[in-house]
Amino acid sequence: MNHDDNVLPPRAEISSLFAVPIAQAQHPDHEALNAELKSLLLEREADPRYANPHPSLQQQPGVFESDFNLFAWPEPCIQRLRQFCWTELGRTIQTLNGYSGEEMRRIQIFSHTWFHVTRRGGFVIAHTHPMASWSGVYCVAPGQQPADRPDSGVLRFHNPHYYSNMFLDPGNLRLAPPFHHGTWNVRLRPGQLVLFPSWVSHDVLPFHGDDERITIAFNCWFAMKPEEGAQAGTGSA
Repeated sequence: MNHDDNVLPPRAEISSLFAVPIAQAQHPDHEALNAELKSLLLEREADPRYANPHPSLQQQPGVFESDFNLFAWPEPCIQRLRQFCWTELGRTIQTLNGYSGEEMRRIQIFSHTWFHVTRRGGFVIAHTHPMASWSGVYCVAPGQQPADRPDSGVLRFHNPHYYSNMFLDPGNLRLAPPFHHGTWNVRLRPGQLVLFPSWVSHDVLPFHGDDERITIAFNCWFAMKPEEGAQAGTGSA
């Protein structure tokens, strides 16, 4: 394409529409916290009472999934992690929705929370989380990363623009983020929290380490309590 450098037209304005918000945070004291979490979770993994009796996804060999009440456990390490996750999730929701401090104090959070222990060969199939608005993954231990398996155990998000790569040519082959197509991989590190909309399809690629990959996950949905003095079920359109 040829242009006369002296008569270039004005640059077109480029907007990012239909973007997917992904938030990431790092726990400031993750080494001490994760040591406690790892000890507790491996102990509970060995007790069948803590296994999920009704998993929503087909469980693969090498993957242990707990029941969905993890953040109800009273152990201090669990409650410290719960505080960190809910704080970062609250900040994310407030920023993206433009809520005031007063509105945030009225928001009620409901959740399912659980942990995964993944060993060699374990993986999680692609899925979404219906009936929730936000999901998160916290990394307790990413596990060994074999040099010849760079994608071992990565958390992979799928582009929701399913037809974005239906036709490829030099005009769209090398689009830079956030306009790129394909998938986005996250190689988790200890203490990392990833928050994402629950409708985004994601999976975990097969883990090839000789130790354990340990993560904590949650799905959340919310309600807004009425303002003080307001009666539930009343109001104007």
